[in-house]
Amino acid sequence: MSNPGSPSPTLRRVLSLWQLLFYGLGVIVGAGIYVAIGAVIERAGPTAPLSFLLAGSAAAMTGLCYAELAGRFPDASGAVSYVRHGFGSDRLAMLTGVAVALAVAIAAASIARGAIDYLAVFVTAPAHLLIIALVGGFTAIAIYGVRESVGLAAALGAIEIAGLIAATIAGLLAAPEFHVANMFPVDWAGWQGTVAGAFIAFFAFIGFETLANLGEEVTDPDRTLPRAIIGAVAASIVLYVAVAMAVVLADGAADSPLLGLFQGAGVPVFAAVGAMAVANGVLIEIVMLARLFYGMARQGQLPAFLGGVHPRTQTPVAATLLAGAIVLATALLIPFEQLLVLANAMTLAVFTLVNVGLWRIQREETIPADQPGQRFTVPRWLPPLAAALSLALLLMEIAFRF
Repeated sequence: MSNPGSPSPTLRRVLSLWQLLFYGLGVIVGAGIYVAIGAVIERAGPTAPLSFLLAGSAAAMTGLCYAELAGRFPDASGAVSYVRHGFGSDRLAMLTGVAVALAVAIAAASIARGAIDYLAVFVTAPAHLLIIALVGGFTAIAIYGVRESVGLAAALGAIEIAGLIAATIAGLLAAPEFHVANMFPVDWAGWQGTVAGAFIAFFAFIGFETLANLGEEVTDPDRTLPRAIIGAVAASIVLYVAVAMAVVLADGAADSPLLGLFQGAGVPVFAAVGAMAVANGVLIEIVMLARLFYGMARQGQLPAFLGGVHPRTQTPVAATLLAGAIVLATALLIPFEQLLVLANAMTLAVFTLVNVGLWRIQREETIPADQPGQRFTVPRWLPPLAAALSLALLLMEIAFRF
């Protein structure tokens, strides 16, 4: 290990567009829909597909802002770097780092807890032992190497997508009737439920921002990062709405709505896919959290030893071990439902800051006339609108709970 500023091993630029795209889909499409769909249906009822569409629209706007910022500042600290550039405040950047770390740790913990429902089909061990094995195993993989971690996440991501396509087909075939009109609210109470469901559905889209934290390990980050973020968010919206529609039409009101779409031998097969999908989210969140710690340490915002890179694996070992320990402690100590709400609240607050930060950057900077089209940019009206949507979702959740 070495101190910032001294000659030391660095992160390797080895990740391509397709690796990054499937990595992003792995964390977005996987854990979110497999874990959160039951909670969304509980709040929104038959309007759950609309909840996913609303949440996806809000996520897409913020995703576009992240895409521009990731191209501008391909830094491992992600949102921390964006807020520092946007507001010119190290203190606010530090607070953002704390919020992101908490949000990622809580999200990873909720994913680990959610995996137990699928693993229980095969294993009868106590939940806390399964969580320890899951988090410990993926922490070791994250230490071994980023190419290996992202490659495994991408492969599992492809399996997750296949599982959701199978669930969509099973749900549509099991649907007694096809009444799309019932999926739209008809009164104020219906809209309240839909928006409340959208808050939880937003959790299912969390993950596109983790791509930004791999900025120092991506080939041609100016082009690759924006394309991967936009592609992952767009694909996840289409798939989520389709899955939610299938579950609602099939009257999936079970504790595990996706499992309820299958019968006989299909149950253990889909449970295996679900277990891999949810577990994949744990790996990706640990990788992201480790890069956040690494990036902040290199900027002097965390102890220097967290900015060290192992000469053989070329991964931030100390930062990864800390990330795994935090995720494990959070998963064992905080109830599942509270984890979802806390992860969303923290993430929406960070998204609001990042979007406002980009708005400030765009107002203060002009692209040189001799460099048109050199960098992905969004219209200047988009960042404040994305910030307003993120803040509105957060305030609506507060109003819903109180």
